[in-house]
Amino acid sequence: MAPQDPVAEQTHQQLLNRLDIAPIPRPFRNPNWRPSQRRNKNVKQLLSEASRKEASTNPTQANSGATTPFAAGTSGTTDGSQTPTEGAARAPNFSQAAQNLSALVLEKNARATFPSGPAVTYTNIESAPSLHPSCQRHYCDITGLPAPYTDPKTRLRYHDKEVFAVIRTLGQGVPESYLEARGAHIVLK
Repeated sequence: MAPQDPVAEQTHQQLLNRLDIAPIPRPFRNPNWRPSQRRNKNVKQLLSEASRKEASTNPTQANSGATTPFAAGTSGTTDGSQTPTEGAARAPNFSQAAQNLSALVLEKNARATFPSGPAVTYTNIESAPSLHPSCQRHYCDITGLPAPYTDPKTRLRYHDKEVFAVIRTLGQGVPESYLEARGAHIVLK
C-alpha cells in the first residue's frame, strides 16, 4: 500500500479523535430517570398492615364493653341490672354507649360460639402449641439432629451428606420402618 500524504493522514486522525466515544463520561444511571410512583410492598409490610387492621377491630380496654359510659360522677355495673341513664345526673354519651353495646354483643356471641376451654392469649400457658407447618422443626430420622434435607427416593430426613450416604446403603424395607416410626408411613392399596 502506498503511503498517504501527511495532510490526509492528519485529517483522518482528527476525524477519528472527534468520533471516538471512549473519553465521553457515561454515568451508570440516566440523569432523567425517576423511580416508579407505584410502591410494591414486601410480605413483612403486608403482614404488619394486616395485624394493625385486625388489632384496630379487636376489642381493647377502651371499647371492650367492660365499662358502660355513665354520666360523670355516677357508678354502675355492666351486668345489665342498671341502664346508663338510671340515676344519672347528666345524659350519657350515646355514641360511645352504642359503640360499647356493639362490642358487648360481639363478645357475647364469641363466648357463645367458643364456650369451652380457656381463652388463648400470649400470656396464657394453657393454650395449645402451634400446629402451623412453619413452626414445626424437622429432625433427622437416623441421628435426631436438625434435618434441613429430605431424600426424594426414600422420603427420609437427614442432617448431612454422611447420613445421606448411610440412607442410600439401607436395605429394602428399612426406610419404611423409619417412616413408620415417625408416623409418615403411607401404604397405598
